[in-house]
Amino acid sequence: MNHSAQTIGSPAWAPFVRVALVEDVGHGDATTAATVPGDVAGEARIVARSSGVIAGLGGVTETYHQVDPEVAVKPEVLDGGRVEPGTVVLSAVGSFASLLVAERTGLNFLQRLSGIATLTNHFVEAVDGTGAKIVDTRKTTPGWRVLEKAAVLAGGGHNHRMGLYDAYLIKENHLAAAGGVAAALERVVAVNTDRQPVELEVVSLAELDEALASTNPPDRIMCDNFEIDDLRTAVERIRAVDTGILIEASGNVRLETVRSIASTGVDWISVGALTHSAPAMDLSCLIEKR
Repeated sequence: MNHSAQTIGSPAWAPFVRVALVEDVGHGDATTAATVPGDVAGEARIVARSSGVIAGLGGVTETYHQVDPEVAVKPEVLDGGRVEPGTVVLSAVGSFASLLVAERTGLNFLQRLSGIATLTNHFVEAVDGTGAKIVDTRKTTPGWRVLEKAAVLAGGGHNHRMGLYDAYLIKENHLAAAGGVAAALERVVAVNTDRQPVELEVVSLAELDEALASTNPPDRIMCDNFEIDDLRTAVERIRAVDTGILIEASGNVRLETVRSIASTGVDWISVGALTHSAPAMDLSCLIEKR
């Protein structure tokens, strides 16, 4: 697994951490200031309590460094690494008070993003050997999209478009306003001078046939909420017309159904649950005096 492509560096993390610390710390940690002497040193260890795939270590490191630049942080695994219960994921040494102040913010990043990476990995493993790729959607936490999409990569998945600006995705509401499949595709071709990818969502075989008959075929076709037999038929029809069109399946994809969807021969399976419904990974932070 290419960890370097899946790790967000400190400069990218800085604004996320800054906002999170303002939210959590405010004008100071009242309890720590009252109970922890400033000259006490400590060592923090973040430990996995469940198995999973780690993502978001850069956020923990940046959190410690924004709270106290003197804290020494040592990741024990890489983003994308699989861990079992009891694995030490990261250790940090420094002021006991600083370790306490940073604890929850760092864990929030790591638990949320590792949960996404872990769920993604479950889907990736479920389709192993089929040739289908698991991709994410725009159903992300507002403001966290770049973080959550990096977590999908860490789990072995792939990124769909980042936003509304980096690809065309014509859906049913666009078709209603444009006047149908042919009209919408014609409008996109007229303005797509920089040749961004063009994807069309279809909700029936009839709509698919209209798309395949167009003089402006899309680069990708998304079959939304198709039954398995219809999806298999859709793949056959698309391949018969143009083997270069990328075929995506979407709509209510679950772990129990994803392999049967992959078996139809689609290229991509988009799963909104990766980012909108992933449970947080169980991690804890243990701090001891030094």
